[in-house]
Amino acid sequence: MSDNKQSQGFSHEKIETNSLLMVVLIVLVIAIGGLIEIVPLFFQKSTTQPLEGVKPYTALQLAGRDIYVREGCYNCHSQMIRPFRSETLRYGHYSVAGEFVYDHPFQWGSKRTGPDLQRVGGKYSDEWHRVHLVNPRDLVPESNMPAYPWLEKDLVDANALPAHLKALRVTGVPYTDEEIAQSADAVRGKTELEALIAYLQNMGRALK
Repeated sequence: MSDNKQSQGFSHEKIETNSLLMVVLIVLVIAIGGLIEIVPLFFQKSTTQPLEGVKPYTALQLAGRDIYVREGCYNCHSQMIRPFRSETLRYGHYSVAGEFVYDHPFQWGSKRTGPDLQRVGGKYSDEWHRVHLVNPRDLVPESNMPAYPWLEKDLVDANALPAHLKALRVTGVPYTDEEIAQSADAVRGKTELEALIAYLQNMGRALK
């Protein structure tokens, strides 16, 4: 018994005094724990299958999503409603994984300066969004959101859409050859403001 205790004590002492060994063991434990938690998610339908009513973004909505990401909107507006009463009362049904199957990357996060936008689709009119994006203080005087007036003038880069849809198809988004071929024409002549509004109006409609 005494020998076992001495052996265990020596073992602990060896690990705790050898920084390289300690780092290797910590990384090994974290890697194993991460695999145990993450790998099963790849085989659960709730995380890999789209929710009923969730469809791939149209070309215009996808262009709008790119603008949303480019302008850093996710820095202030999360798209993840947590399953707490205080959140669901304000924003609606909590977020579920099946809503985001076609989002690459998804815009989850709990840090908010402005409200969560996952259920904003259909809540306001297109005109409301237009005014709010061009100058938020015209609608909300106390808002600290920056204005985006250039979106009303800049046109969507139509030629970039086919390649984008092709890349998303590789990740599993079921775009057809016809949808890819028609994507450039679908957004040609559209402003970035129109595209962003199309994206916002589509947010969270499957669970509304």
